[in-house]
Amino acid sequence: MEKKFRKDQWKMLFVTMFCYLFFYTGRHNFGWAASGIAKEFNISFQQVGWISFAMLMGYAIGQLINGNLADRLSPKMMIITGGGVSILCNLAISFASSYTVILVLWTLNGYFQSMAWGSGGKLISNWWNSSERGKAFGFYTMAAGSSTVLTFFMALILVQQEQSWRSLFRYPILLLAAALLVFLTVAYSDPKRKGYMIGDEEGESVAKQENWKQSYQKVFQNRNFMIASFAIGFQSMARYGLIFWVPIHFLGNNYKASSGNMWLTLLIPIGMALGAVSFGYISDFIFNKNRSKSICTGMIISCIIAILIYCVPIHNHLLIGILMFSSGFFVYGPQANFWTLSPDLLGTKLVGTGIGIMNMFAYVFAAIGEPLFGRLIDFTGNTANIFLFVALICAICATIISFVKIKKPTVNQQIDHSLSSTHSNYPDSQFLENQYKH
Repeated sequence: MEKKFRKDQWKMLFVTMFCYLFFYTGRHNFGWAASGIAKEFNISFQQVGWISFAMLMGYAIGQLINGNLADRLSPKMMIITGGGVSILCNLAISFASSYTVILVLWTLNGYFQSMAWGSGGKLISNWWNSSERGKAFGFYTMAAGSSTVLTFFMALILVQQEQSWRSLFRYPILLLAAALLVFLTVAYSDPKRKGYMIGDEEGESVAKQENWKQSYQKVFQNRNFMIASFAIGFQSMARYGLIFWVPIHFLGNNYKASSGNMWLTLLIPIGMALGAVSFGYISDFIFNKNRSKSICTGMIISCIIAILIYCVPIHNHLLIGILMFSSGFFVYGPQANFWTLSPDLLGTKLVGTGIGIMNMFAYVFAAIGEPLFGRLIDFTGNTANIFLFVALICAICATIISFVKIKKPTVNQQIDHSLSSTHSNYPDSQFLENQYKH
């Protein structure tokens, strides 16, 4: 029975990863469509930035609401609902005839996309205890980074085939639809729904007793968690500066003459995917589970890399390729450490609320950054300046996260935690006895 539970643990992690692997096909496709939208509707890059701002704000507001809902409702059904409506929004945008329609639909898409991340984190927390949660969240974050790789790859193919920008909102999301069907069939929100008599009974009872206001108060009153939330805001701003604006930088005025440059952009999300899973281990083995030091180090390195990208000529493909990969690795990798701060600082009963609020900060800051990046390009006429802006943002993030302090448990607390983790990871003896009787 222990082997069966262990197998189901990994199955739930992998099916959640598989589903989220395709979620960005309905969100990170916009950066590749931006130039076509700007040209067809005769709008500036700052106006394009406001469309991205609206989506990110919709996502941020959704995180504030849906993270708490994930603690109370079925995480599985929230992921299914959010993904399904996001597909409809993308399809509607592909037939849009005005700037305003795209702005409204992309905002709604942001809200419904937000129903997935916190819910997936809640599902994983239900299946994995604290001793292995860092590893589990590292894999989960890797799926998000890999989703960007997949989206960039499909977008590059469509752009090189001279497809309309509208095709970017039609074809990639077909994969999301298939992934949602698999997730609906395989996933279970928690072990009890699959027949395992385990779980955080105390946490569940407390969560039911607390109302929305009490849950939010506990999170917002946690000083260290709030500092970390401000830090992830700048990390996310730097991340979206790369994801959204770097394709525009490499596309240039004539993508046919710079096809090699276009494919270099794929190295950013590849670096992000590998960085996400790597930083889970980096924080554990190099920084002894000190998440703030791990994040700080990653963002300082990101700052240096962004400055180097600005200085290196764009035609030096080898060096630029190495720097693109490295920027993705170190900008996005630390995000895996941010998510583990939610259960570390708040406990398991508020994981959904905590991740939702932290992600809200991440996307509010990212949203604010989008029109700023666009304005910078319009004002200077040089897309390379985005890397100097990214470097500044990374430096700010590294400074803020250094103020997060996590109290180390006493010896007795570590022993109690170890015992409770061992118990919560597998079905209890009475359950095993009943299973064998049947």
